Amino acid sequence: MIQSWTWLWLALAAVPLSVISAAAQDIGLPESLPQEIGKKLSDHVPEKPTLPPAFSIPVRPLGYSAPGLFYLGRHNRLASLDFIDENRLLFTFQVPGLMQREGEGSLGNDERQVRAVVVTLPDGKVEAETSWTLHDRARYLWMLKDGHFLLRDGNGIQEGDASLQMKPSLHFPGRLLWLELTPAQQFMSINFLAPPAKPKDAQPGDPAAAKTSMPASGQKPDLKPDPPELKPDLVVRTLNRDTGEVVTESKMGLAVPQSSSSDGYQEVEAGMFSGLLQRAQMSINAEGFIEAPGEDTNQWVLNLKSFDGKVRFLDRVNSACRPTSEFVSEQEFLMTACDVFAGWDVVAISTTGNRMWGIQLTKHEIWPQLVNSPDGSRIARETVVVEHPVTDGRPHTIDPKNFNGQIVRVFNAANGKIALETTASPIFDGGGNVALAPSGRRVAVLNNGEIQVFELPPAPPAPHSRK
Repeated sequence: MIQSWTWLWLALAAVPLSVISAAAQDIGLPESLPQEIGKKLSDHVPEKPTLPPAFSIPVRPLGYSAPGLFYLGRHNRLASLDFIDENRLLFTFQVPGLMQREGEGSLGNDERQVRAVVVTLPDGKVEAETSWTLHDRARYLWMLKDGHFLLRDGNGIQEGDASLQMKPSLHFPGRLLWLELTPAQQFMSINFLAPPAKPKDAQPGDPAAAKTSMPASGQKPDLKPDPPELKPDLVVRTLNRDTGEVVTESKMGLAVPQSSSSDGYQEVEAGMFSGLLQRAQMSINAEGFIEAPGEDTNQWVLNLKSFDGKVRFLDRVNSACRPTSEFVSEQEFLMTACDVFAGWDVVAISTTGNRMWGIQLTKHEIWPQLVNSPDGSRIARETVVVEHPVTDGRPHTIDPKNFNGQIVRVFNAANGKIALETTASPIFDGGGNVALAPSGRRVAVLNNGEIQVFELPPAPPAPHSRK
């Protein structure tokens, strides 16, 4: 039996509790979505893909072996599958073996070995290979549009190229937790743990120092309560990648019931796996970010707030939890909201506030992962299908036998039409097993001991979206 890490203790001061409930699952908007753009999808796991793969590359010769069931429900990032260009793949994965837990007084990190290989398509020839030592279990790699990639570890980011040569890129004063790139990759949103400010030592003659001195014989000591334990701050920062300029920055105090790591990382890690940290920092594009203030219990407003503070109204939605969003291009984002009775929906909305298309999903699909093609033409979305519905916001003990499989659907970003539906096996609830080529014409899926590559027709151009 596996208890989902979604329910581990974590609280962020100034982050509404509704964010936490939204982070655990995919969510939807049935009431305010017009019938013609709210197609309901089946949660049946397909026996075969809707298109046959154009070719497949066996992964065992690359050194990969499938992980056991231990990881299910923990949302670890066990692999990363990415297109360098149309004809090369970067496949990185955790190699077999136990992760090493560092000793007491360390940062509370898990050390693991990750193997990286660059393979050419369609022959699967290894063009470059290396290995990295990483120190946590969350997402570690983000592909850039020029064939380079960003590798996150500790308190820094390195930049690598197709030959797997690495160089330092950015350094931060504390543990780097997550980063997100805008669709055009001009801006980067990151969050890290800033060490707490230590109080200044009391100087001789200071009244505070006098109070701590030993009392004279026969006198009662001046008892003072122990100072509160210092907690690190979670810093959310938006950077201009070209100039390094800090565009926005905010801090959130950590409020954890009991610290189990010196820098608070283990407490935050649980929320990172569940998606809490991604939801805490709103989705951004080159103009600004999406915010969703609540009007009442089930009504929310979607605004696009620019970096200079201007606010533009986009939409008003009904949802039993805080709606969330993610940009798939500079002009389009996917909004999700929830209804505990009907299941989940996903709605594509333009930055002018026009609803373009939407889908409805059942209560049996959880833990969504989203991958966008660099040109914004296609969206790959994968979910884990479970036997029992998960919608009530309560902890659920999950047994591996309750998983029916993992569905991968590739949508046209312009109209929501499904270009491909297939499965991914083994189940990677932390993602990393699906990739889209820069053109959106190729899809790679890690499935049954192979990287299956599918060829798709050209995606339709984005039409004028509808209100």
